[in-house]
Amino acid sequence: MNQLRLLPSRLGAQAVRLLAAHEVPVFGWRSRSSGPPATLPSSKDGGSSSYMEEMYFAWLENPRSVHKIRGHHVAQLDPLGILDADLDSFVPSDLITTIDKLAFYDLQEADLDKEFQLPTTTFIGGSENTLSLREIIRRLENTYCQHIGLEFMFINDVEQCQWIRQKFETPGVMQFSSEEKRTLLARLVRSMRFEDFLARKWSSEKRFGLEGCEVMIPALKTIIDKSSEMGIENVILGMPHRGRLNVLANVIRKDLEQIFCQFDPKLEAADEGSGDVKYHLGMYHERINRVTNRNITLSLVANPSHLEAVDPVVQGKTKAEQFYRGDAQGKKVMSILVHGDAAFAGQGVVYETFHLSDLPSYTTNGTVHVVVNNQIGFTTDPRMARSSPYPTDVARVVNAPIFHVNADDPEAVIYVCSVAAEWRNTFNKDVVVDLVCYRRRGHNEMDEPMFTQPLMYKQIHRQVPVLKKYADKLIAEGTVTLQEFEEEIAKYDRICEEAYGRSKDKKILHIKHWLDSPWPGFFNVDGEPKSMTCPATGIPEDVLTHIGSVASSVPLEDFKIHTGLSRILRGRADMTKNRTVDWALAEYMAFGSLLKEGIHVRLSGQDVERGTFSHRHHVLHDQEVDRRTCVPMNHLWPDQAPYTVCNSSLSEYGVLGFELGYAMASPNALVLWEAQFGDFHNTAQCIIDQFISTGQAKWVRHNGIVLLLPHGMEGMGPEHSSARPERFLQMSNDDSDAYPAFTKDFEVSQLYDCNWIVVNCSTPANYFHVLRRQILLPFRKPLIIFTPKSLLRHPEAKSSFDQMVSGTSFQRVIPEDGAAAQAPEQVQRLIFCTGKVYYDLVKERSSQGLEEKVAITRLEQISPFPFDLIKQEAEKYPGAELAWCQEEHKNMGYYDYISPRFMTILRRTRPIWYVGRDPAAAPATGNRNTHLVSLQKFLDTAFNLQAFEGKTF
Repeated sequence: MNQLRLLPSRLGAQAVRLLAAHEVPVFGWRSRSSGPPATLPSSKDGGSSSYMEEMYFAWLENPRSVHKIRGHHVAQLDPLGILDADLDSFVPSDLITTIDKLAFYDLQEADLDKEFQLPTTTFIGGSENTLSLREIIRRLENTYCQHIGLEFMFINDVEQCQWIRQKFETPGVMQFSSEEKRTLLARLVRSMRFEDFLARKWSSEKRFGLEGCEVMIPALKTIIDKSSEMGIENVILGMPHRGRLNVLANVIRKDLEQIFCQFDPKLEAADEGSGDVKYHLGMYHERINRVTNRNITLSLVANPSHLEAVDPVVQGKTKAEQFYRGDAQGKKVMSILVHGDAAFAGQGVVYETFHLSDLPSYTTNGTVHVVVNNQIGFTTDPRMARSSPYPTDVARVVNAPIFHVNADDPEAVIYVCSVAAEWRNTFNKDVVVDLVCYRRRGHNEMDEPMFTQPLMYKQIHRQVPVLKKYADKLIAEGTVTLQEFEEEIAKYDRICEEAYGRSKDKKILHIKHWLDSPWPGFFNVDGEPKSMTCPATGIPEDVLTHIGSVASSVPLEDFKIHTGLSRILRGRADMTKNRTVDWALAEYMAFGSLLKEGIHVRLSGQDVERGTFSHRHHVLHDQEVDRRTCVPMNHLWPDQAPYTVCNSSLSEYGVLGFELGYAMASPNALVLWEAQFGDFHNTAQCIIDQFISTGQAKWVRHNGIVLLLPHGMEGMGPEHSSARPERFLQMSNDDSDAYPAFTKDFEVSQLYDCNWIVVNCSTPANYFHVLRRQILLPFRKPLIIFTPKSLLRHPEAKSSFDQMVSGTSFQRVIPEDGAAAQAPEQVQRLIFCTGKVYYDLVKERSSQGLEEKVAITRLEQISPFPFDLIKQEAEKYPGAELAWCQEEHKNMGYYDYISPRFMTILRRTRPIWYVGRDPAAAPATGNRNTHLVSLQKFLDTAFNLQAFEGKTF
């Protein structure tokens, strides 16, 4: 009695709606946990409905207080028929699977043929108002227990639950026209024959094929078709390696010959950089959607091997595209994320990304998630890979409906995907499609899966491919003929062969053709910068004054601010009047001036609105009206660009990935992510390593993301001190051993050749300039800024308007400008340093009266290393001993980066001391010109380097 699987206790609240509230006579509902029989509503002849009403209202107040709907647990989801998709084969005793269990509910077989009035909360009746209990059960089982399993009863919105019920319960909803079936068959042909073609031509190549889930191609195309029909114009996709080439070919419509070229090892790349494997590459393409005859832009974002790392990147890019189009509701731009089952359950960034989905400054108004559920992760059985029943359970945290579907039923898949797209574009919420499938080969084509999953792969080897199953079905029902099917196969095979022939004529590879985020008009037609110069970054004084005035005021009337904040604003007003800025005001000046020039500025991170150190205060809060806020930066000029400042969730990995994706969308925006403390970037290390530092080398992708990392050894303990500059410097690609040629455009060319820019500014003015330079450069590079903590309020760490007005620029090196610079031949020691330690050195030099004998030069841009200016400074003081001085910390690796570059520029003719690196903590370098000295000892001996002679390594 399969049709008896789903009776009220199985459906829980669903059954309550089916059999309740409209006098449906089910004589009693008794289970081992519910005590004596309860009197249920009587038949349509009359009776009380109190029990069902109580159940219904209890569910409205707390869905957990009644039985869950559980049809998905017994749905036939596994195409192999060997695993339960929820990892649980147990059937609870309250489920009626045979006639003899009817008595469990005080029912008899005769009751199955009684007719009952259907409640208004179900749609199984269609145009009928009454059905027999037997028919009710049959229809419910057809809806919830066949090849589709639905999870949605945890959603605490009755309208949304009813919407889903209507889409799946209404009789006949899954009927397709002959034309729709033929289109589905053609898409399956392309999906499967593409994989077959690659397997024939490159049998020994890794390609991470889609075999076993070929239905994913028509699934994605259906989501795009339905979304296009509902007004979507731009779809941004993220996905792992499996099936990526197929998606590029048959969804994005990348030219096949360009895909086939990627398999030719003899072709040389026309672009600089390392490139990447073919199944990591992205693509951007505008085309006509053939189903809706509307323009659609498709973008597949390039990504590394790190599964799910691309998720927040896609969301950030989607958010940016929506922002630039004025698409606040997500009606024009949407995202699709494809996941693997093991990664979706196992990678924490999935959870971080879901928790951005409904935050005002991060929402993309709903994402369609498609899980390619191979029921295995590399070699790991799902029972060892997750603790939850399904790999998709993480989506429950945001009330996203989850549609499980057997991937060997193409029509069920297509219907589910159509509903998913409609859900997203109706409710602007996330939705998950779980394609329960299998992986016909190993993890890759060279891998042997029988080592670890022998029984599964014996069944897979016997499994009839989905294309043959579906073709046989359509041929049997007369929708297509065998000849038409074979002609469709031959047609696509011919397309592949012709493209393969054209690929043989290719001489070079163009990675630029695989860009996922082109910036039309920003570069020249060859993808190169339009110039190799950078204009001065200073601005007119009247602009500085105006921004300072707004920064020290409250633009809204009747807006009461905190008294402590009033004091801060008065301080800003005084500084503006005195033509000076501190760190916070300099940042205000940089942001405000860019907004005036039409540049969108977005600052994101934990507590950035106020600032971790209570220095920024970009969002003012009314002290008397809840949630009334003011952002003065958006009140600078009538026609300015918008400023977005947003406190993020307590996430680094997800949020930094999001901001990276946001910065991908346009070069005309300054996008900044600030870590609460500098060392917090290490939980986002994957984004830094795999996207930020290497993105251009792998994918020819420019990105101007800015990382603000508070840094400084100031007694906060090991976790809140160092931003680990050594990690960023270690990943910098400038050559430490090559003596550069100092050409006219050396400064800009050096920036263009580097993978990112690392700075440690010591003045507010230089911070102002480096932020503006980030936009005024003719290209984009990631910018890493080690920002101060104590310097935020240091009385000496202020700058004059004179250092910021028109004609001024960022100083890569700030040379000594005091008494020592007036008589350089008298200088005994030249100390190079960076950041906050400069102020400690100046203070000590003054206390010792050594202003004429010790020169202090600040290295503001650490990478790429300013060889030209360091050489110039060293030559200015020919008789001086040279020293590099840094904050004391055994793990701060300026030394490891700085040392070989100093040796190169000095041509190893002058020794240089390294202060701030304890000799006892450092290994011997074997370089006779390298000396190590601790900072405190250096200060204690009044900068007397000779006191340490013999400390040679």
